[in-house]
Amino acid sequence: MSMKPKRPCSHAGCRVITDSKYCPEHEQQHRKEKDKYRGSAHERGYTKQWSRSSKRFLTQNPLCIRCKDEGLIRAADVTDHIKPHKGDQVLFWNVDNWQPLCKRHHDIKTVKEDGGFGR
Repeated sequence: MSMKPKRPCSHAGCRVITDSKYCPEHEQQHRKEKDKYRGSAHERGYTKQWSRSSKRFLTQNPLCIRCKDEGLIRAADVTDHIKPHKGDQVLFWNVDNWQPLCKRHHDIKTVKEDGGFGR
Protein backbone atom coordinates (compact mmCIF):
# COMPACT_ATOMS: atom_id res chain seq x y z
CA MET A 1 0.00 0.00 0.00
CA SER A 2 1.52 3.29 -1.10
CA MET A 3 1.78 6.08 1.44
CA LYS A 4 2.42 8.75 -1.18
CA PRO A 5 -0.50 11.06 -1.92
CA LYS A 6 -2.19 10.47 -5.24
CA ARG A 7 -1.92 13.12 -7.94
CA PRO A 8 -2.91 13.65 -11.57
CA CYS A 9 -0.84 11.96 -14.25
CA SER A 10 1.93 14.29 -15.51
CA HIS A 11 1.07 13.63 -19.16
CA ALA A 12 -0.44 16.78 -20.69
CA GLY A 13 -4.23 16.61 -20.69
CA CYS A 14 -4.49 13.36 -18.70
CA ARG A 15 -6.62 13.58 -15.56
CA VAL A 16 -6.13 10.05 -14.27
CA ILE A 17 -5.21 10.07 -10.56
CA THR A 18 -2.12 7.99 -9.78
CA ASP A 19 0.49 7.49 -7.08
CA SER A 20 3.26 7.54 -9.70
CA LYS A 21 4.40 10.30 -12.02
CA TYR A 22 2.35 8.87 -14.90
CA CYS A 23 -0.72 6.66 -15.12
CA PRO A 24 -0.02 3.11 -16.41
CA GLU A 25 -1.02 4.04 -19.98
CA HIS A 26 1.29 7.04 -20.17
CA GLU A 27 4.14 5.46 -18.18
CA GLN A 28 4.77 3.00 -21.00
CA GLN A 29 4.51 5.75 -23.62
CA HIS A 30 6.92 7.98 -21.63
CA ARG A 31 9.49 5.16 -21.28
CA LYS A 32 9.42 4.42 -25.00
CA GLU A 33 9.96 8.10 -25.79
CA LYS A 34 12.95 8.35 -23.43
CA ASP A 35 14.45 5.12 -24.80
CA LYS A 36 14.72 6.71 -28.25
CA TYR A 37 17.47 8.98 -26.91
CA ARG A 38 19.12 6.55 -24.54
CA GLY A 39 21.22 4.47 -26.92
CA SER A 40 21.60 0.72 -26.94
CA ALA A 41 23.31 -1.16 -24.14
CA HIS A 42 26.33 -1.61 -26.43
CA GLU A 43 26.43 2.12 -27.19
CA ARG A 44 26.42 2.78 -23.43
CA GLY A 45 29.49 0.54 -22.92
CA TYR A 46 27.88 -2.77 -22.00
CA THR A 47 29.89 -4.92 -24.42
CA LYS A 48 31.16 -8.52 -24.36
CA GLN A 49 34.23 -7.20 -22.56
CA TRP A 50 31.97 -5.70 -19.87
CA SER A 51 29.99 -8.93 -19.59
CA ARG A 52 33.17 -10.96 -19.02
CA SER A 53 34.56 -8.43 -16.53
CA SER A 54 31.25 -8.25 -14.66
CA LYS A 55 30.99 -12.06 -14.41
CA ARG A 56 34.57 -12.26 -13.13
CA PHE A 57 33.83 -9.53 -10.55
CA LEU A 58 30.70 -11.35 -9.35
CA THR A 59 32.65 -14.62 -9.07
CA GLN A 60 35.12 -12.82 -6.80
CA ASN A 61 32.35 -10.88 -4.97
CA PRO A 62 29.36 -13.26 -4.90
CA LEU A 63 27.21 -11.62 -2.20
CA CYS A 64 25.08 -8.47 -2.31
CA ILE A 65 26.70 -5.86 -0.08
CA ARG A 66 23.38 -4.15 0.75
CA CYS A 67 21.85 -7.44 1.90
CA LYS A 68 24.95 -8.00 4.03
CA ASP A 69 24.39 -4.54 5.60
CA GLU A 70 20.86 -5.73 6.47
CA GLY A 71 22.16 -8.96 8.03
CA LEU A 72 21.03 -11.10 5.08
CA ILE A 73 22.94 -13.41 2.79
CA ARG A 74 21.83 -13.11 -0.83
CA ALA A 75 23.69 -13.70 -4.08
CA ALA A 76 24.65 -10.66 -6.12
CA ASP A 77 23.16 -10.55 -9.62
CA VAL A 78 24.50 -7.21 -10.83
CA THR A 79 27.85 -5.44 -10.99
CA ASP A 80 26.75 -1.92 -10.15
CA HIS A 81 28.63 1.33 -10.71
CA ILE A 82 28.69 3.02 -7.29
CA LYS A 83 28.96 6.45 -8.88
CA PRO A 84 27.05 6.61 -12.19
CA HIS A 85 29.61 6.77 -15.01
CA LYS A 86 27.42 8.78 -17.43
CA GLY A 87 29.61 7.70 -20.34
CA ASP A 88 32.96 8.37 -18.62
CA GLN A 89 34.99 5.30 -19.69
CA VAL A 90 37.61 5.77 -16.96
CA LEU A 91 34.88 5.68 -14.30
CA PHE A 92 33.06 2.88 -16.15
CA TRP A 93 36.10 0.56 -15.98
CA ASN A 94 37.33 1.60 -12.51
CA VAL A 95 36.87 -1.56 -10.44
CA ASP A 96 36.91 0.56 -7.27
CA ASN A 97 33.63 2.04 -8.57
CA TRP A 98 31.96 -1.39 -8.80
CA GLN A 99 29.84 -3.11 -6.16
CA PRO A 100 27.97 -6.44 -6.13
CA LEU A 101 24.20 -6.03 -5.71
CA CYS A 102 21.17 -8.30 -5.92
CA LYS A 103 18.53 -7.27 -8.45
CA ARG A 104 16.27 -5.88 -5.72
CA HIS A 105 18.90 -3.52 -4.32
CA HIS A 106 20.08 -2.53 -7.80
CA ASP A 107 16.50 -1.63 -8.76
CA ILE A 108 16.07 0.43 -5.58
CA LYS A 109 19.34 2.29 -6.26
CA THR A 110 18.41 2.92 -9.89
CA VAL A 111 15.04 4.42 -8.96
CA LYS A 112 16.65 6.70 -6.36
CA GLU A 113 19.39 7.90 -8.73
CA ASP A 114 17.59 8.08 -12.03
CA GLY A 115 13.94 8.33 -11.09
CA GLY A 116 13.29 5.08 -12.94
CA PHE A 117 15.01 2.19 -14.62
CA GLY A 118 17.85 3.49 -16.72
CA ARG A 119 16.47 7.00 -16.83
